[in-house]
Amino acid sequence: MVDASDGRLIEIGRTILRAEGEAVLRAADALDAAFARGVRLLLNCTGSVVVTGIGKAGLVARKISATLASTGTPSHFLHPAEAMHGDLGALRRDDVVLAMSQSGETEEIVRLLPHVAARDIRIVALTGRPASTLGRAADVVVPTGAVREACTLGLAPSTSTSLMLALGDALALVTCRLREFTPEDFAARHPGGSLGRQLMLVDEAMRSLHECRIAAPHDTVRAVFARPLAARRTGAVMIVDEAGLLAGLFTDSDLARIFERRDDAALDAPISRVMTPRPTTIPLGTRLRDAVAILDARRLSELPVIDRDGRPHGLLDIVDLVGLAAPETPAVPAPGSAAAA
Repeated sequence: MVDASDGRLIEIGRTILRAEGEAVLRAADALDAAFARGVRLLLNCTGSVVVTGIGKAGLVARKISATLASTGTPSHFLHPAEAMHGDLGALRRDDVVLAMSQSGETEEIVRLLPHVAARDIRIVALTGRPASTLGRAADVVVPTGAVREACTLGLAPSTSTSLMLALGDALALVTCRLREFTPEDFAARHPGGSLGRQLMLVDEAMRSLHECRIAAPHDTVRAVFARPLAARRTGAVMIVDEAGLLAGLFTDSDLARIFERRDDAALDAPISRVMTPRPTTIPLGTRLRDAVAILDARRLSELPVIDRDGRPHGLLDIVDLVGLAAPETPAVPAPGSAAAA
């Protein structure tokens, strides 16, 4: 009977992870000039990098194609079997084919090779056998090496696909680096989801001025909060001087302290007396993830967004950012009062 104790299962899991990890490390040490030639072929491709493979290698190929496309290298996946039924039309002379097959003898890949050659398309191969049919047909072979699969039977693609994934990522990301791919380029390709929200600019996420409470330094606290607010609630008032510059910030925490002290006189005093002067701010054009990191580090709930002259253009409110964690931060910022910069 198989030992299914926690300890035994953990031991087997560690063995598999170590086997795959050690294979990737060996591949890193074995990288040679062929890898550099492969990168240059991808970098100098004026068409698309067409990534192909079948089975588990095909799944890895789809991922590498997506990584290339999202990091500045036009790419699409070509199913080698579907290529024989019309999808060969997706290939162009200025493309580069990145083919993945551990054996280098995968039937569908081998059948595809003459059609790639007939179009004078360059081939980069990821294979464990440089002398295979795929290896001989390729312009560049980046070898995965002879590997033993990590599964108990030594059959299920595991170590080999981990190597393909790692080497494919290395090709894509080194190419990305040579393209001098910027955060702005990356953001343009990732507008959706949590990643897209982190990469967007504060200009897109802030509450605009007409949604915020604005006060002059001489306005009283009572008068400010007596005014109707046409848009959503906001826990902060931006105090703007006669020149249109941000003079301070008054938050709901500041108001709570007035009530706790039973300081009714402060309600009818100029708001400038109880505001936070020189509050922490963020400039227009800042990445949202950087703004969230400031909110988290300084335990703030609101962050005015200003231009280079110090004029407010809007306000980031933590209520609008729930669920968006700062980079390398597991949780959203907790509410707090504005603090001096």
